[in-house]
Amino acid sequence: MNAITKDVEMEQQREDRRVEMAQAKDKEDARERERRWQESHQPRDNLAPRWREVAGRDNWVGMLDPFDPLLRAELIRYGEFAQACYDAFDFDPYSRYCGGCKYSRRSFFQSLDMANAGYEVTRYLYATSNVKLPNFSRRSKRNNAWSDSANWIGYIAVSDDATTVLLGRRDIVVCWRGTVTQLEFIADIVNFNQPIYAEGIPTPDRSVKVAAGFVNLYTDKDTNCRFSKYSARDQLLAEVRRQVLRYAEERGEEVSISITGHSLGGALATLSAYDLAEEREVPVTVYSFAGPRLGNEPFKERFEEILGLKSLRVVNVHDAVPKVPGLIINENVPEFVRRAGAAMPWSYCHVGVKLALDHKRSPFLKDTAEASCFHNLEAYLHLLDG
Repeated sequence: MNAITKDVEMEQQREDRRVEMAQAKDKEDARERERRWQESHQPRDNLAPRWREVAGRDNWVGMLDPFDPLLRAELIRYGEFAQACYDAFDFDPYSRYCGGCKYSRRSFFQSLDMANAGYEVTRYLYATSNVKLPNFSRRSKRNNAWSDSANWIGYIAVSDDATTVLLGRRDIVVCWRGTVTQLEFIADIVNFNQPIYAEGIPTPDRSVKVAAGFVNLYTDKDTNCRFSKYSARDQLLAEVRRQVLRYAEERGEEVSISITGHSLGGALATLSAYDLAEEREVPVTVYSFAGPRLGNEPFKERFEEILGLKSLRVVNVHDAVPKVPGLIINENVPEFVRRAGAAMPWSYCHVGVKLALDHKRSPFLKDTAEASCFHNLEAYLHLLDG
């Protein structure tokens, strides 16, 4: 009997040790996750002297292969800002606030466990559109819904004083929400391109055109709705002017504008960067994830060469969205073909620099035949981190 008791005790001790080792490993894994989480939400200590380089001063030459660790960290950080748009969006059709943000502006980052992000949300952005976008817009089924026509489309945030020191400048970040699914919105929103000046966006070149659905979403308004009484464009320009006036003109600080978005949000990021650059001389950089093409060849020329805008496009090579529109005439065809087809409504070109990723080469992501997984922003961030 004593031998049995001793065996049981020894077995219990072994089990206790196994549990303790598992718990220790769990704690170590948790610390590692916390460390990586902290790195993804806060800028690195050595960023300040290199921020212009990381923001594309030299078009990221020599920084993509091999992948510069500081640039990698910044891409993940801005990608997390874009992911916050999905995490905070209310998708519940039975919620009164379906189509809106689940959290107040003042508690936004705290509610998303991003309290140490180092930014303060200063403005929410809302949009309405005459184009039907079933996979972008959400409507509440309740009679007392917060809005009948508006959808929360993103936010503007500004770095706090401590983060500004780490960044080397005061950063105004604009984050645009995209679509949850991938190809469904394309047919509705990019059926043809149209002159950008026709929607009130100033440009001296009347040949500059962008996809009609994107620019309509950016400029449409509903005067009967207090959230979309002013267009997303009006809201953006007013808030950026206010922040630039406050920090650059009144305080004499160096200011940058960083714009990010995923999917449709990537296109809106590119469009709003163009719009802001036409208006004021503040460094503007776009960090786009899985964005479709937006404009024609003259748009690309003005964006890159005349306005000198910087855009880094993060793309999963198996993702279909960045390949549309412009299946026939795009930036990959010979220049004479692009110029000859610039006036055609199906001519589109990507802007900026491409950073290609491949989920099939990642040891951390399982291969799948589900196309929507190729487009998922969290998958993109895993690829960047791995």
